[in-house]
Amino acid sequence: MLRTLLLGAAVLACSAASAQTPLTAYADKNGYVDVQKLTCAQLAGTFQEDADMLAIWYSGWYNGLAKAHRAKITRVKDDQHEVIVYCKANPNVTIIKAIDKVFKAKK
Repeated sequence: MLRTLLLGAAVLACSAASAQTPLTAYADKNGYVDVQKLTCAQLAGTFQEDADMLAIWYSGWYNGLAKAHRAKITRVKDDQHEVIVYCKANPNVTIIKAIDKVFKAKK
């Protein structure tokens, strides 16, 4: 499930926005960010470091769910690009749904 890793990284790479918002702005009163509710627009509007951290988080999450312990590096860039393209076209979609759409389209 390197695809998942790559997609997460790709989505995070969308974060080249002019006005950046720290991820902490989306945290609840206890400091937790609900990563299942974050949108492509929110991701694109955050700092690159935050986007990179999220990409790693999503990758680990999906790979853990899939019980995957290997990565195919050559597939990462393509998957990342596809998530970015999808997110740019669908800024109100959650990142989780964007990743799902991109992966399901590849099946």
